[in-house]
Amino acid sequence: MAAESTAEVENLTLVQAVRDGLYTEMERDEDVLVMGEDVGKNGGVFRATEGLYDEFGENRVIDTPLAESGIVGTAIGMAAYGMRPVPEMQFMGFIYPAFDQIVSHAARLRTRSRGRYTCPMVVRAPYGGGIRAPEHHSESTEAMFVHQPGLKVVIPSTPYDTKGLLTSAIRDPDPVIFLEPKLIYRAFREEVPMESYEVPLGEAAVRREGSDISVFTWGAMTRPTLEAAENLDGEIDVEVVDLRTMSPLDVDTIVDSFKKTGRAAVVHEAPKTGGLGAEIAATIQEEALLYQEAPVERISGFDTPFPLYALEDYYLPEPARIESGIRDAVGF
Repeated sequence: MAAESTAEVENLTLVQAVRDGLYTEMERDEDVLVMGEDVGKNGGVFRATEGLYDEFGENRVIDTPLAESGIVGTAIGMAAYGMRPVPEMQFMGFIYPAFDQIVSHAARLRTRSRGRYTCPMVVRAPYGGGIRAPEHHSESTEAMFVHQPGLKVVIPSTPYDTKGLLTSAIRDPDPVIFLEPKLIYRAFREEVPMESYEVPLGEAAVRREGSDISVFTWGAMTRPTLEAAENLDGEIDVEVVDLRTMSPLDVDTIVDSFKKTGRAAVVHEAPKTGGLGAEIAATIQEEALLYQEAPVERISGFDTPFPLYALEDYYLPEPARIESGIRDAVGF
């Protein structure tokens, strides 16, 4: 969605939109606070919280010990008490020590208390590969959290969506895993309104209309998918759908797009087995089988640990591999 011309806007990168979203919500609601490793005086490893410490002080921008389980556990207590904490994991690969707190407590608090308590908490984490980082710094394991009832999972692909989705996540009464594709943190700029606004959770965006095949993607893979679609223009008319929210999944948009084209591919950088591509393919089978003209193509990372520098570009889906997968689906 483009910003309205009458609104005051800034040209922001994706990481700047994260910072702007945090600032706007912290200014609006004094119950919103930020916590994590080096988020305060240092402004975060990617500078996503730069300046917030000086603006809001140490009681609302909290530098924590290097203990992810403790960070998230403390945030859950704050959320149950009525605050709206936004804990940051420095990288998605560091989130696993907090996994038990997230799935055993944050995701279950509403059910466990029969609705007496909720957990309005947003766990932010830079995720994905492509920046030549060491081991544990390039994880893409969103499917683990999508599998857990009680959690929402959000992955933006543009600065505009980033601020709007983050605003919606902070205002949501339940826990949200907010994954930020660090490959495109500073890849491009987009007009972002300076005022507060929301992009609804659970709604996908059709980034490119097409009639031959529907390609579903999210996060950093949206740009190479759009590039592949443009490269195929004149040969194959590709529709590109950016899911934006992994849970809840926008089944209506997925099914409507597939009914129009009859063919589908899914592009994600996570490993293929057990990834969200499989869930989307199963959804299509359940909801639109009679419209299907070819198997659903999955264009993904490989079933290996994320490789180091020499093979990183080979591991991540890039336009040529996406184009090949689209041709396979259309040529079936």
